Amino acid sequence: MSDTGRESITNKVGAAVKPDSEKSTTEHLGDTVKGKADNVAGSAQPESEKSYVQQASDALSGNQKSGNSLLDQAKDAVGPGGQ
Repeated sequence: MSDTGRESITNKVGAAVKPDSEKSTTEHLGDTVKGKADNVAGSAQPESEKSYVQQASDALSGNQKSGNSLLDQAKDAVGPGGQ
């Protein structure tokens, strides 16, 4: 379930799981547009009005006011090449 005006978690996961090599140009463009629109909607929506699921999704995807996603932070902590 997602908040009004936000991309569903199921759709986000589905787009992330499918390899880029298997996506058409239309799918790539659609993912980009949906992602940017979701980021705008997430930034405009106050944290107090977000569901717990949407807050978690924003934290994982980097759509939060504080900066990098949790995944990016983990990559930075591990360093290049996972070392």
